[in-house]
Amino acid sequence: MLSSHGQNISDAVRYSTETTLGTARFKSMSGAFGALGGDMSAVSVNPAGSAIFNTSHGSLSASNVNTSNKAEFGSNSNTQKIRNDSFDMNQIGAVFVFKNKDLNSNYNKFAASVFYEQLQNYNSGFFATGVSSNSIASYFSDYANGLRLDDISALENESISEAYNAIGFYNGYAYQQAFLGYESYILEPEEDSSENSAYYSNIAPGDFNQEYSYSSLGYNGKLSFNLGLQYNQNIYFGINLNSHFINYERSTYLYENNANTGSTINEVDFENSLLTIGNGFSVQLGAIFKLNNFIRIGMTYDSPTWLTLKEETTQYISTFDNSENIQTVINPAVINLFPEYKLKTPAKITGSAAFIISDKGLISFDYSRKDFASARYKSNTSYGYSQENNQITNSLKASNTLRIGAEIRHKKISYRGGYNIEESPYKNSSVYGDLKGFSIGLGFNFSESRIDLSYQNSKRKIDQQLFDAGNLGSAKLNTNNSNVSITLSMNL
Repeated sequence: MLSSHGQNISDAVRYSTETTLGTARFKSMSGAFGALGGDMSAVSVNPAGSAIFNTSHGSLSASNVNTSNKAEFGSNSNTQKIRNDSFDMNQIGAVFVFKNKDLNSNYNKFAASVFYEQLQNYNSGFFATGVSSNSIASYFSDYANGLRLDDISALENESISEAYNAIGFYNGYAYQQAFLGYESYILEPEEDSSENSAYYSNIAPGDFNQEYSYSSLGYNGKLSFNLGLQYNQNIYFGINLNSHFINYERSTYLYENNANTGSTINEVDFENSLLTIGNGFSVQLGAIFKLNNFIRIGMTYDSPTWLTLKEETTQYISTFDNSENIQTVINPAVINLFPEYKLKTPAKITGSAAFIISDKGLISFDYSRKDFASARYKSNTSYGYSQENNQITNSLKASNTLRIGAEIRHKKISYRGGYNIEESPYKNSSVYGDLKGFSIGLGFNFSESRIDLSYQNSKRKIDQQLFDAGNLGSAKLNTNNSNVSITLSMNL
């Protein structure tokens, strides 16, 4: 079935945020490669980096990503810690270098490359449990009040699946939520008439024992085609044409029980699942200037990514009345297919500098700025996104990122380290905190080939809203992300 469905701010932030899971050398220096080049993931940051290669080159990387989330929720809450591990081949690519044999030409070298990298790993999850004074009933009340009873209830001889499907098709997502609340007996109409549009809850105020689980899977990947060139001896230019792929799956489950006086509904189980798939396109332009043998500077412009996304959802709810020993199960067994929509993510500008210490090592800096408030939703249907876009403008801001990396070489071994800090894209940083991380790594050079190892760790605090309506509040998450990467690279 088809119906409109309002995306929210967290979706825009999720698909606008990128953390390249690239080569181990790149990761071990926290990605500070905008003025360096000579690495496949460096080409992903600054397209001019392909022209730094002296010979054709290829690399293959694998990473084990670990996400640990510690959640606190409600009063008298228990802190829960969930770990998620995933292993993947996250980067593969090759660059082909063509030297100009015309000694009189100012264009000394051309490079063409193709590579695939993961920009984001969505494998995560957390479990929150605690006591709250806010019930899931508020979620359904927010959607139902103001809607006519005959628009959110099943017709005579109409099954739950048929009614849920038809309500979504003709009226949309909000009406479906009100339907679930009414048919599960969480909500009662003030008047038993078709015109009724006011509802009260069969769940009385008081304390509620609640458990909430969240699980997500998927990735944001990028396939890039690159061209780079060297002009004279000290100037490098490049362009990347990028094709983006998104696959995101999320499932949530809420269990609530109460023994409040006046409640005729004492237990609620509410499950939701979401599948988002999409693709998009972006362009990168970059330049590197070698001021002398000691200093290099780089500039990169990342265009917005124009994404086209499609979503599917499923829902299930059951309730239990202790006094009557009656369970009500609402399982529509319907997959909601929503019309595709478009998201334009923010553009990004990066400035870089690197200091090369002959063959002994280097120090590199990258500074990036991305204005998340410029993200915009758009639809090909009659459904508009003015409310969501206004919320993005009012709630998000420009985010600055600083990356610092260093490498020391001794014979055939390279020792590396890095640090990065990424500002929150939210004006209220308590909703989504700054990200801070560090990295270390080793490289072993075998002349025509190299093996690199890296470890990277980052932390961030997040207020994870449980539902997009009602007043259930949020779980406070302390997220800890770490990954171990290995890269095999060789000259071709």
